[in-house]
Amino acid sequence: MSDVKTMDGSTLAVLTARFEGIARKMANTLHRTGRSGILTIARDFSCVVLTAKHELLATAESLPNHVLRGPDIMSRTMTDNHPVLKRGDAFLHNSPYHGCTHPADHSILIPIIDEEGVHRFTVLAKAHQADCGNSLPTTYMGAAVDVYNEGALIFPAVKVQDDYQHVMDVIRMCRMRIRVPDQWWGDYLATLGAARVGEREILALGTEIGWDRLEDYSRQWFDYSEKRMIEVIRALPRGRVTRTSTHDAFPGTPAEGVTIKATVEVKPEEAMIEVDMTDNPDSMPNGLNLSEACSLSAPMIGIFNSIDHTVPKNEGSFRRIRIHLREGCVVGRPRHPTSCSVATTNIADRVANPVQAAMAELADGLGQAETGALIPPSCGVVSGVHDGKPFVNEVYLGCTGGAGTPWTDGWLTILHVGNAGMCYQDSIEIDELRHPIFVHARRLIPDSEGAGRFRGALGAYSEFAPVDCAMTVAYVSDGNVNPALGTRGGLAGARSAQFRRLADGSLEPVPACAEVVIGPDETMVSISGGGGGYGHPHERDPARVVHDVREGWISRERAEAVYGVVLTEDGRLDEEETARARRAAAV
Repeated sequence: MSDVKTMDGSTLAVLTARFEGIARKMANTLHRTGRSGILTIARDFSCVVLTAKHELLATAESLPNHVLRGPDIMSRTMTDNHPVLKRGDAFLHNSPYHGCTHPADHSILIPIIDEEGVHRFTVLAKAHQADCGNSLPTTYMGAAVDVYNEGALIFPAVKVQDDYQHVMDVIRMCRMRIRVPDQWWGDYLATLGAARVGEREILALGTEIGWDRLEDYSRQWFDYSEKRMIEVIRALPRGRVTRTSTHDAFPGTPAEGVTIKATVEVKPEEAMIEVDMTDNPDSMPNGLNLSEACSLSAPMIGIFNSIDHTVPKNEGSFRRIRIHLREGCVVGRPRHPTSCSVATTNIADRVANPVQAAMAELADGLGQAETGALIPPSCGVVSGVHDGKPFVNEVYLGCTGGAGTPWTDGWLTILHVGNAGMCYQDSIEIDELRHPIFVHARRLIPDSEGAGRFRGALGAYSEFAPVDCAMTVAYVSDGNVNPALGTRGGLAGARSAQFRRLADGSLEPVPACAEVVIGPDETMVSISGGGGGYGHPHERDPARVVHDVREGWISRERAEAVYGVVLTEDGRLDEEETARARRAAAV
């Protein structure tokens, strides 16, 4: 007979809140003690708790592309490489071949060891770096032909603390490779500190509740989450939909770009959702290839974006999702030395987007349109030398992209589908204080939304320049050719673009994947794309269209031509002319 004691719903809820609170304390530590702007301003990091069996338990406000899958593989790599774990250990992990998202996401794993030396849980803090030692000053090397050309130091769960003391040989290696070593050291300590906070809190919780009781909780919480997922899937329509999304041509891609195919099959009787990603191109000689973590997480993002948002995202609900991958595929399991430098964004977005759009094709009320593409120069890595001192950081100076959904307009500041709006847009004033940079403009672009019953977010215009120096802006801007598509009759959002504004004020187009040097008398101009629309524009409530015109988000001309909504001279809805225009369009 099992010794497991069934917990009531209240106990499950309380312990779930306790573990989520621990993950939140970890995140708060990282946010408030990091050094670089990508952490302390943009909040590009995640903190999670896993069981000793490598199962995702709690995530708090983490980025989905960081945590849905990958932490489980990283935890397993830690135990495979270090079979004997003890309290005081810490491990640095960023290998895309062993579960990390991409090399720029430096992660600290700490095993939680009880008083008898038993491994009970693992905490993981993952922090995107301002610089990870690439051969060029960017953490997104779209043109890297392989990991050697990319240049980042790769750490497959390498021990960096023993008995709570730093392994200084590893630290010295990193400091020699990173362009601004003190900044990296501060971010490393913040990430390590976040993980140690998680260790401290779980050790206290184990003493309070009992380790066996916490293990019982984990099993029952996973079972409850799976039950919720089963209920949701069984209420979905049965169906199989194949949908594609095309990434623009970059160095190392075919001339027509990279078309990603996702086949989504919902099996209500089996309470299972399967996504087949095997019918896609082989790995490419560039940095766009996905790590296994991103290949697994991206389809899951599309699924969770399409169903009841209250379903817990953990190992239990994951049991009802099956992702089919193949080795050596651009969306699969990469073989060393394939570069995965840009794995978290561009192609990953072209995986999540068709999955959620395919779900929308199954039935009205499911799924979403496509979210706008990344990474425009406004989200690029800026670097240079000012007053004899080097600087480097990734900035988030203006990117929108939210997709239209069955119930709402696109989330304006989602940034991209993979992080679900968890990253923050930078404060212009703080960026200008921290770096030799001046932001000339940041604004929304009227008429750039994907029109629909519920429209996508507008695109964003950003223009910025260096102060008393030259500045390199490194970016990988998808969506110049292939915008975010709508679904169920919704229209595509506007395309992205990028320019160098010369000293005479003229605009010079620059490549979509580049490291562009902006001189002291020049500016970088970035245009991010809008999100796709959900449902036909003529299904949109005319009152919403009138509101958008009054806010300046769309023009009167677009309201009439695209939405079939006519306004009077004083800006009010002309109901009779609107009804006539929509009837005429329907014929």
